[in-house]
Amino acid sequence: MREFDGDIVVVGGGAAGLAAAITAAEYGAKVIVLEKANTTGGCANMAMGLLGVETKLQKEHLIDLTRESAFKKFMNYTHWRSDAKLVKKYIDQSSETIEWLGEMGVEFALPSKYFPGSEATWHIIKPKTGNPGLRAAATMIKAMTERAEELGVTIMLETPVKNLIKDNGEIIGVTATDKEGELEVYAGAVIICAGGFGDSPEFIKKYTPYEWGKDLYSYRIPGLTGDGLQMAWDAGAGKDYMDMELVFFAPNTGGYAPIELPFRQPNLFVNLEGKRFYNEEVVENPVFSVNAIARQKNRVVFSIVDDKILKRYEENGLDLINVVTSSMDMSYFNQEMEEHMKNGSDVLFVADSIEELAKKTGIDKEGLSETMHQYNEACKTGIDKEFNKKQRYMKPIDGHKFYALKFAPSAYGSMGGIKINDKTEVVTEQAEAIPGLYAAGTDAYSICNPDYVFVLPGNSLGFAVNSGRMAGKNAVEHIKNLG
Repeated sequence: MREFDGDIVVVGGGAAGLAAAITAAEYGAKVIVLEKANTTGGCANMAMGLLGVETKLQKEHLIDLTRESAFKKFMNYTHWRSDAKLVKKYIDQSSETIEWLGEMGVEFALPSKYFPGSEATWHIIKPKTGNPGLRAAATMIKAMTERAEELGVTIMLETPVKNLIKDNGEIIGVTATDKEGELEVYAGAVIICAGGFGDSPEFIKKYTPYEWGKDLYSYRIPGLTGDGLQMAWDAGAGKDYMDMELVFFAPNTGGYAPIELPFRQPNLFVNLEGKRFYNEEVVENPVFSVNAIARQKNRVVFSIVDDKILKRYEENGLDLINVVTSSMDMSYFNQEMEEHMKNGSDVLFVADSIEELAKKTGIDKEGLSETMHQYNEACKTGIDKEFNKKQRYMKPIDGHKFYALKFAPSAYGSMGGIKINDKTEVVTEQAEAIPGLYAAGTDAYSICNPDYVFVLPGNSLGFAVNSGRMAGKNAVEHIKNLG
């Protein structure tokens, strides 16, 4: 059995793991990162930006959100289910973290809202080439990896950790494997940043209300199979709130695909019974929408438009856009629609009548016909007695061709599982700290409870980097106290 020694072992080389490793190394610790994949970054390579409050960039753009009001908004949104001390530390540190990343060469395009009703806390990362968008954070991961290596951090790729090593109640290292076989790494502290369970249908089915591929069509970053959670639980860690970071997409399209553009609008949404089920204005908030969708039969709904609405969007633009879709227009949709029609589609349906549309989608024909009649009558008056939707969104669906797109719950990844305190120490069910064990990022991401806090966008990556920094600093302090 080969043995290695360090001051701190970090399990996982994603955003949280790199932040923890860099921070610990900046305080003089000898750090070893063990990463399961053949590259660093994990799910952070898919991200766009991270939360910041009271940053220089916000002040330059006259965004006056304070830490105090952000904290209040966050806690009220979660109904105070979250660890208030941990949330406060996270928000208070977020501005400094943006500057910390900037010193590594990470540039930010703008602080953005996710949708009009949210706050401009989402600091979108500017990629080295191209426009800001999905996967922009890969640029940040590259800069963080280079910074870690510059500080002498040892990064061992394709080295999955198997277990924690515990001695007299204290965590003193880990066991792992690489291409050469088994190894042990001993250290004064271990920080778990393994990325959650988004690639584990078994974990999803067991610990959330969903079943992947049946009523959930989330991103699956290879290798994120709950390893970090399981090893922490085996070592005595308490289980904290677990769920998926829910949004809604057309199944198996990759999320925010161009085919969604005219359907992710405040038009008519119906369930399989052909009935409306919410005020479609809410479509701009992914969490509110998916909560409503999840209550419907088979957790499937359809957004319906006609050729007149499509033409209006082509001529005048969409009603709602967000930072993810702002770079797209209807030409993107038309191109993708042609592909769907040519190759066959199980999410996009086109028909010459409402009856034909019902047959193709599986929506109840009588229910849909009744809803269409009531909805078009309401559009004539501009008064939505059912859900009070704004008049400007009441567009009748009475054209010559009808289009429906299927939507279902999806998710960017998992949330939570390992119980930590505000010092990022892993704790038991009785809230007693396990000496030498820390957790950060997705594995400990239980602060968005019960919903992702979209009113303050940038939380997934923001919590990963900030909690990683906290864990790195706190682990170094723990080692100093040992000596």
